[in-house]
Amino acid sequence: MTEAPVFTLRAGRIEDAAGVTELHSQSRFRWGTLRPRYPSLDAVRKWLETRSLDNPYIVAEAEGRIIGDAGLELGKGRRAHAAELGMGVHDAWQGRGVGTALLAAVIDTADNWMNLKRLELTVWTDNAPALALYRKFGFVEEGVLRAYAYRDGAYVDALAMARLRGIG
Repeated sequence: MTEAPVFTLRAGRIEDAAGVTELHSQSRFRWGTLRPRYPSLDAVRKWLETRSLDNPYIVAEAEGRIIGDAGLELGKGRRAHAAELGMGVHDAWQGRGVGTALLAAVIDTADNWMNLKRLELTVWTDNAPALALYRKFGFVEEGVLRAYAYRDGAYVDALAMARLRGIG
């Protein structure tokens, strides 16, 4: 019998800048996002310093290293009931429950602490593991975004997905 991997979830901090930069430098992590190829430590530090404290940001940590992150960007005004979700897992930790734990924590925060009604995201149409995870948590496809972004020398499509809570 194998032991479950040990990691913890906690709020992200400014002091995590180097670990977040390393996480965002992972090739598989980056492949699933719109992040630039060579993230700068200064840019990550500035993002951590200036992000709104109203936007939850959670990191997964194991053995003193950041192995995943997830956050919500809250809507404003007439979109105050919604938030955009972004997340990713370190290449070496994919498929080991980190994404599931992060997504569960973000959804719990959205539902039980912020009373959000709509969580939305975009995901590449060819990212089968992410699609399976999002569907497991009740996200549904709302549309295909054709030629959404340029990745690995070609334009790729994305799915717009959302999870609605307590709405008709």
